Amino acid sequence: MLYEEHAKPLLMFVLRLTGGDRQRAEDVVQETLLRAWRNAHRLGTQGQSSLRPWLVTVARRIVIDDHRSEQARPAETYDRDLEGFSESDDTDRVLRMMTITDALRTLSQPHREVLVATYFQGRTVPEAAEELGLPLGTAKSRVYYALRALRAALLERGVTE
Repeated sequence: MLYEEHAKPLLMFVLRLTGGDRQRAEDVVQETLLRAWRNAHRLGTQGQSSLRPWLVTVARRIVIDDHRSEQARPAETYDRDLEGFSESDDTDRVLRMMTITDALRTLSQPHREVLVATYFQGRTVPEAAEELGLPLGTAKSRVYYALRALRAALLERGVTE
């Protein structure tokens, strides 16, 4: 009965106080009516005519308290504050290396050798071919097919192109 009689006018009042934030206004109305229900033993003696001013006062105080507590709290930290953290943190690099190492393990030994020589040790394909004792054409084709196999292995692990 309390809700049916006072919720809509109270919501309209609180909507103005919250700048039109309906979700916040509904929360304030709910809290106000809950406080009225908890204090029903005291409010029952005042009569129905004095109940609405009490509800309006309580709702107004809840909005004011919420506003003050927002001002007193430090600003929320979201992803923008974590960007600097990830630059100095090696977690992303370690996870990347773990994923790549795991994908490299799925390659054949010849493909893994040629990729390690060219991409991880920084050698050119002719230098890698000489080091591994392979003809240049064989080294080139192994690099090509090894990269394709590595790409497929990384896609299986959820790494996008």
